[in-house]
Amino acid sequence: MLSFRNQHQVPRMMDVLTIEWLGKPLWMWLGFHLLIAGLLAFDLGLLHRDKEHEIGVRESLALTGFYLALGLAFGGWIWWYLGPQSGEEYVTGLVVEKSLSMDNVFVIAMILTALGVPRAAQHRVLLWGILAAVLLRGLMIGLGAALVHEVHWVLSLFAAFLIYAGLKILVSGDEEEGDFQNSAVVRWFKTTFRVTPELHGQRFTVRKTDPKTGRVALYFTPLALALVLVNGADVIFAVDSVPAIFAITTDTFVVYTSNIFAILGLRALYFALAAMVDRFAYLKTALAFILIFIGAKIVVADTFGLVTVPPWVSLVVTLTLLAAGVAYSLWRTRTDAPDQADADPVPPHEARAHRA
Repeated sequence: MLSFRNQHQVPRMMDVLTIEWLGKPLWMWLGFHLLIAGLLAFDLGLLHRDKEHEIGVRESLALTGFYLALGLAFGGWIWWYLGPQSGEEYVTGLVVEKSLSMDNVFVIAMILTALGVPRAAQHRVLLWGILAAVLLRGLMIGLGAALVHEVHWVLSLFAAFLIYAGLKILVSGDEEEGDFQNSAVVRWFKTTFRVTPELHGQRFTVRKTDPKTGRVALYFTPLALALVLVNGADVIFAVDSVPAIFAITTDTFVVYTSNIFAILGLRALYFALAAMVDRFAYLKTALAFILIFIGAKIVVADTFGLVTVPPWVSLVVTLTLLAAGVAYSLWRTRTDAPDQADADPVPPHEARAHRA
């Protein structure tokens, strides 16, 4: 039997869980983060206990399907609990974020290839990169939510930026992303910190004797440098993706959960796409049109109030553009690459040279 004190503590706890934070009860936020923590523990503790395990294309596709199914199942719960409109906005946001993350995957593949990170060590970089991305996206989404709710016209600014970003992709075409080995970030990192020229297994840091001082000092490995570049790439891509999701919905819970589920599947998606990077040569064009469509939707609907675009229309257009981009890419490159199941990722510059 509960004591008099405990009988009053239970209602107080229930009252705390129903307090609204960013438009939703606290229990929804806590429940979502417990779900994410459980998924990460499952992924790390059960699926990848072997640090030397190399993730092949088939395993990558299976994990991608697993995370996608979970993301859609969570969207089904949102649809049931918050209503059809929130459900449609969540699924649209998930598809848009997943689409934009594909371009991020290609850049990450170039970073890891340029730094000579072996396939067995790549999943460690991606793991910590995704954990950092979850924190960074949370901060950026929180800032974006504050701006949108305090200054509504900031959505028009987001729309203009998305249209500009889409047009820039169309104009720039399929240009090289740059020489990461000689980039300003790499030069700064190597001149600021001690960096070993070679990898040390899957370690980010190692202690060794400094030849200049003769003392044991802390050195960073190329794996740590790869992690810095991967996180930097995610911040750059978040500049596109965060405005894109706010252009779909201003519900902070929907924005955040769809973003996080898209990021969670990024590590699994990487090992499938990185092995077939050149097969999606025309995906950027589809992503550009998606950004332009989302920006134009805000301009005609929110800025000028000319027409209201239902969430399901945004979802259908996004899926159509994405499917068209993937299908056209696979068709145009159908004779360039044989079956690459479980093959090592192809360096993008070599793949382009082969196609040329």
